[in-house]
Amino acid sequence: MSKRNTQAAKTAARERLRIEREREAKRAKVKRQAIVAGSVVAVLALAGGIGYAVVQGNKPSEWEAAVDAKIVAPANTTGKNGTTVVIGESSAKKTLKLYEDPRCPICAQFEQTVGSTVKKDWDEGKYKIQFIGGTFLDGDTNDDGKLAVGSRGEGSKNAMSALGAALNVSPEAFLEYKEALYSAKFHPEESDDKFKSDDYLIEVGDSVDALKGNKKFQDAVKNGTYDAWALAMSQTFNTNKDDVNGTPSLVMDGKKLTGSDGQNAPMTVAEFNTAIDNALKS
Repeated sequence: MSKRNTQAAKTAARERLRIEREREAKRAKVKRQAIVAGSVVAVLALAGGIGYAVVQGNKPSEWEAAVDAKIVAPANTTGKNGTTVVIGESSAKKTLKLYEDPRCPICAQFEQTVGSTVKKDWDEGKYKIQFIGGTFLDGDTNDDGKLAVGSRGEGSKNAMSALGAALNVSPEAFLEYKEALYSAKFHPEESDDKFKSDDYLIEVGDSVDALKGNKKFQDAVKNGTYDAWALAMSQTFNTNKDDVNGTPSLVMDGKKLTGSDGQNAPMTVAEFNTAIDNALKS
């Protein structure tokens, strides 16, 4: 092989090496650009995700939004926002105010023990019943004249809304549904926020003839038709003029009805009969 050919071969080899290096450089550049572009997209996506999370986190909850929502009052109510719920014969001269919270275990005990006697007296026209419902077991409080939604659950509010749906059907359906909610069969432990489930509230409704399979009642529960009303009712409890701050509480003619201890609501039929007889005579 001649020296000339050897030199030409070296030159050709160098050229091939140069071309290959340029190709490698281009591939590396493209790869870097792809990585940078991917990183930008990831950063933007992360920023967008954080932004969305911040927006979502700042949005009011469903119940917080209901505080300012338009109030739809159930049928068979009167007064401001339909929060006056009085059931009974107009001829009855006395009205028994009954303060209760749907999740209240003592209310459940009262209803299971004394509730049938209360209803019997009501059936006989001895008095009307005015229901005032609270949701303080959910942590809901009065904040300078406006209800503040708490963080201890949703069951009291949701059950109150369902009671509104039952009341919209009829006063009798309301009373029977309230009885079912407090029954040993359906009332959960205070620590179990079971009433927050619409499906469970509808299941309880199926135990009441007027509500069983009642689509109007079921739709109102599922759609939260009376959610704002439930909160307005709770605020009525929070701002009551009877000095009531616990449940169950019974009031007639501005005076609390108590059991033998002189402080708490009568929790036996005998104590209730004594208290109600005295109140009706006064």
